Amino acid sequence: MVSEETAKKVIQAGLGNGGELAELYVEDRATLRLMLDDQKLEDATRGGDRGAGVRVFYGDTAAYAYTDDLSEESLLQAARAAAAAAKASGSGQVLDFSQQEHPLDLGYQKPFDSMPIAQKAEMLHDLDATIRGYDSRIAQATVVMRHLNRRVWLWNSEGIHAEDERNIIELMLVAIAKQGELVQPVRDGIGGQMGLELFDDQDPFALATGVAESAVKMLDSRPAPAGEMPVVITNGWGGVLFHEACGHALEADFVTKGTSAYAGLLGQQVASPLVTAVDDGTIAGRRGTIRFDDDGTPSSKTVLIEEGVLKEYMWDLAEARRGNQLSTGNGRRETFRHLPMPRMTNTYIDAGHHDPEEIVRSVKKGVFVKRLGGGGADIAKGDFVFSVTEGYLIEDGKLTAPIRGATLIGNGPMVLKELDMVGSDLALDRGRGTCGKGQSARVSVGQPTIRIPRLTVGGTDQPAGNRTGQ
Repeated sequence: MVSEETAKKVIQAGLGNGGELAELYVEDRATLRLMLDDQKLEDATRGGDRGAGVRVFYGDTAAYAYTDDLSEESLLQAARAAAAAAKASGSGQVLDFSQQEHPLDLGYQKPFDSMPIAQKAEMLHDLDATIRGYDSRIAQATVVMRHLNRRVWLWNSEGIHAEDERNIIELMLVAIAKQGELVQPVRDGIGGQMGLELFDDQDPFALATGVAESAVKMLDSRPAPAGEMPVVITNGWGGVLFHEACGHALEADFVTKGTSAYAGLLGQQVASPLVTAVDDGTIAGRRGTIRFDDDGTPSSKTVLIEEGVLKEYMWDLAEARRGNQLSTGNGRRETFRHLPMPRMTNTYIDAGHHDPEEIVRSVKKGVFVKRLGGGGADIAKGDFVFSVTEGYLIEDGKLTAPIRGATLIGNGPMVLKELDMVGSDLALDRGRGTCGKGQSARVSVGQPTIRIPRLTVGGTDQPAGNRTGQ
């Protein structure tokens, strides 16, 4: 794509105005998207994109220029543009490159292109038929398959040379059930950094049956209760609540700016002793997994919170330079047109020791959350609001009626302190998480079943009454 000789010239040009560190980042990506909607193949789109960016550090600041022309002259122009911001005297030297190695094996057993597009389209039709055939009340189904192959190369003036290939496959299913005026959509998906073996590891037809079943089941739901009550959140995708309400506040750019609820709290008790939280970019097959981040730093497993004590933040190269820290390998960028920033990879609350069934039995009256929908959080304060797309009443320690219209309202740091039961059933999500932070990044989230003894549930029914089961 770009020769080592050209990379050295470009980096040398980046240092030409006194920059302290220069970097060349090159990317080549290919995409395919197939969408079946209303029983018709509405979209079958291939795409491709390639280009490069040059970043030059001077002091605590960096300048960046990018181009979609990978000719040597165009790359040199980008380097000179980035170098122009530096005003120091003299010129740095480029060290001889040493290619970084990483033990993580991300080999793909079944390449995505080994299945013809016509066969993929046939699979989408079969999944659509599975959803629609579940019940006559299924009014609509949508099936989407995506593939992203992303290759990246990075060189910098400290002699780093890193290469990575990220191969993402995704399948998203939506079932919409209708009964009278009541409409209940349910969506779910599977995916990962792998090939077509995804469909061997996770049965897409079982997923199709599952979304249809949940949509139909929610037609018999009752209005959600409102008020403060115990809430039990399922394992796996339930971890998106921690991701949004606490994880972002542990990203170093918010910490160094002082806008994080966790700024200045390293070494302090910030959560229940039952809580250990981890960001791990080295889990094979996961959406957030990387051999190297987009600064060229090897990915790692970072314990963020250990038994309730804040241990570490997530650092990229730029914030690590500002904070006189070491990068944790969390520098990620959406494309070569973007600067890296600290981002989560695969982030989860670790397993506890409570039996998940015991957690449900411990609640006399409350809510069980099986599927979380959209939501958001205030990073500075940790306040969050999340919708519940599938939830159930807990009455006398048993799951009873499905509920609709529920929202969870609370404060992430406070919830972490109040968690009083953490299950032994740790699971990561099935491969559907995409995080937005000005840039889009694929991630994984996870947790075991957890119990929050007091949480505000926004609903349309009358208050649930006194809190119990605490």
